[in-house]
Amino acid sequence: MYNLVKRYMDNLTKEQVMDFAQKNQVFLSPEELDFTYTFVKKNWEMIFRNPNLLKLERYKDKFSEENFIKIQKLFALYYQKYGHLL
Repeated sequence: MYNLVKRYMDNLTKEQVMDFAQKNQVFLSPEELDFTYTFVKKNWEMIFRNPNLLKLERYKDKFSEENFIKIQKLFALYYQKYGHLL
């Protein structure tokens, strides 16, 4: 499973991040997109190994209030759906 995710993450683009966000009604500003892309590329392994280490509140100031609320809900939804695979 790790190798599959690693290959995907190695090839992840900003456009894919933006598409995923928009499909989930999160409309990121250019600054929010840059932060999200860089954060995900840099930290995905830590999150993959132990998602409980991710404290979204630390990054609240990086997003608009509306987007932050949506991101929290989106993370909770996907963790509930796929957390058992980690």
